[in-house]
Amino acid sequence: MSKNRRIALVFGGFVTAVAAAFYPIFFHPLVYKDEYRHVQKMNRTGINQEDVQPVGVKVWSDPFGPADK
Repeated sequence: MSKNRRIALVFGGFVTAVAAAFYPIFFHPLVYKDEYRHVQKMNRTGINQEDVQPVGVKVWSDPFGPADK
């Protein structure tokens, strides 16, 4: 096997490994948004955000929501 082919295979394997690692982390939730929203809604039932928020930290609000005036 030539040196260039070996380098191409190693680089291709690295790219494939990174892509395989990113699929379940980024692309799967992006494609199946409704499924993840449903799971998050079930997991967060019964949790009061003010109770789990650290003292002195403002409760999270949507940064893209309309501004309060």
